[in-house]
Amino acid sequence: MGWEVVGRDAATGMIEAVDTTRWFGFKDDIAIRVSAVDTGSPNLSRVDVRSKSRVGRSDLGTNAQRIRAYLQHLK
Repeated sequence: MGWEVVGRDAATGMIEAVDTTRWFGFKDDIAIRVSAVDTGSPNLSRVDVRSKSRVGRSDLGTNAQRIRAYLQHLK
């Protein structure tokens, strides 16, 4: 995805990354957590994704778009 991975913890299923916007070079933080879903199926996982801008009040939908693109790529 072009993100800079800044942290990972296999024990907790956490990945932390930073994405830099093209236009102004703003840094946005991304956190991904992968956890097992207890349904009896060993291959089922839940993926939680958060993306947050470090500065500004509005991101003009950039964070939501980033999450949708990541989840689509994951499929």
